[in-house]
Amino acid sequence: MTDKTLIPPSPSEEAYAADQDQGDVFTDDDPIALFAEWLALAKTSEPNDPNAMALATVDADGLPDVRMVLLKDVDQAGLTFYTNTQSAKGCQLAVCPKAAILFHWKTIRRQVRFRGSVVPVSDEAADAYFETRARSARIGAWASAQSRPMAGKLALAKEVAIKAAQFGLGEVPRPPHWSGYTIVPTQIEFWVNRPFRLHDRKVFLREGESAPWRTERLYP
Repeated sequence: MTDKTLIPPSPSEEAYAADQDQGDVFTDDDPIALFAEWLALAKTSEPNDPNAMALATVDADGLPDVRMVLLKDVDQAGLTFYTNTQSAKGCQLAVCPKAAILFHWKTIRRQVRFRGSVVPVSDEAADAYFETRARSARIGAWASAQSRPMAGKLALAKEVAIKAAQFGLGEVPRPPHWSGYTIVPTQIEFWVNRPFRLHDRKVFLREGESAPWRTERLYP
């Protein structure tokens, strides 16, 4: 049985009372602009990867899957990340091109959730981003059969060596199986911690990708 002392107890009245009330944090009527504002704030205090997000997809049987990926671009079109398209997430998105993502920033006690459809980026955009990656990461994109079984822990190192020798000192082009996806949100929820678990939640919703946003406040 798991040692229950590993799980922190529920906060005491004193601990709840010590939670800081951050005041009005919903300072923009444009959810993408508001998200950018929160991301910039998180960047000042998060020790690692403020752009890390949990990406949830579903497989052909409807079974959900989730993993951490890195946000690489955000604009009014949506939020973009890059990956091996033959990975588990890539195969799942091919079957069901919808996803949910979550940013949770412990240091500022805020989180943002997105839900929406997913579309592939253009080859030009994928090429442009791939060229910004370190050479070793570009070689790794060719060497790794992401999400598939590996024949021993040295198999990847062997593939990296093979690809490094293949490309030599020349350019490392983008593999055909490596690209990006943009999540086009139709729902964005902003959450901020409040004392005594009376958290503040504001959700932006729209009927379609080009429809105007409307807002709702939710009980915590």
